[in-house]
Amino acid sequence: MRYCYILFIGMMFVILTGCADQADEKNTLENGEGTTPVSFMLEWTPNTNHTGIYVAQEKGYFEEEGLDVEIMLPGEAGTEQLIATEKVDFGMSVQEHLSIARDEGMPLVSIAAVIQHNTAGYASDQDLGIKDPVDFEGKTFGAVGNDLELAIMKTIMKEKDADISKVDFKNIGDADFFAAIEKDIDFSLVYQGWTGMEAKVRHQDLNMVYLKEFSDALDFYTPILATSEDMIENHPEQVEAFVHAAAKGYEFAIEHPLEAAEILIDEEPDLDEELVKQSQDWLAEKYQDDATQFGIQEEERWKNVEQFMLDNDIIKDPIQVNQAYTNDFLPDK
Repeated sequence: MRYCYILFIGMMFVILTGCADQADEKNTLENGEGTTPVSFMLEWTPNTNHTGIYVAQEKGYFEEEGLDVEIMLPGEAGTEQLIATEKVDFGMSVQEHLSIARDEGMPLVSIAAVIQHNTAGYASDQDLGIKDPVDFEGKTFGAVGNDLELAIMKTIMKEKDADISKVDFKNIGDADFFAAIEKDIDFSLVYQGWTGMEAKVRHQDLNMVYLKEFSDALDFYTPILATSEDMIENHPEQVEAFVHAAAKGYEFAIEHPLEAAEILIDEEPDLDEELVKQSQDWLAEKYQDDATQFGIQEEERWKNVEQFMLDNDIIKDPIQVNQAYTNDFLPDK
């Protein structure tokens, strides 16, 4: 009995000591004497969409805002799911995936647009002469195999009275675009800022048919910075600190694309140096583009995308646009 009593006292001491340590740590952070650890997950392998985050880390912008940010590579579970389940504090997403996630009950919020306008388009070897949705007819499309890509192609082909039934869909998943067009497909959906720049590095001429040129509903904010409704409700100061530091990082990349590219290369040395520099130079003008400031999002754009997804049965119900995004945490200009 005496042994059990001593063991009980010892366990209580450990628990109380741990609680006291956590309280001390919390007090230290709130008093500005340390940094608050938060996590940020990429949605894909590191590339120039993420440069501003790496710049903010290397330049100490996160630390200046009181944050210690862990940059995490994506895992088997999607970034959206991990944010929604509060296993990750912040992450990179895209407007269309966040909309689908909200329709599935995940309380996610877009807190900044990383690239102001959609740079995605259908890419093909220049010799094939695919310059218009009508030219898709009779060609083989390299697909990932989901309803969203089918709805996107239907939308732009309808704009030109083209027949999508004449397109041969071949599922290539995550296969390399350049390898696929050599043997399996004629065209596929890519981002100009990365695959398009890689084509330049390879000295390979591509034609691009950009989505946003055919429908305002396809001018997705892609990518975006995202967090959860819980973070916004319970830790708004951390959300504001993160967005301010990230915005500063991307603004640096806009003004100093070469130096920003070198920061990304230093942090991710497996990346192709020439590709990163070409991509960064091209994206420098695309991050903010025609917006009044970096990161801003417009309600009309969100409503356009929501309606497109409802019309094509990609989502079942409205996503409550006013809760799906916010500009409240952007720096005052």
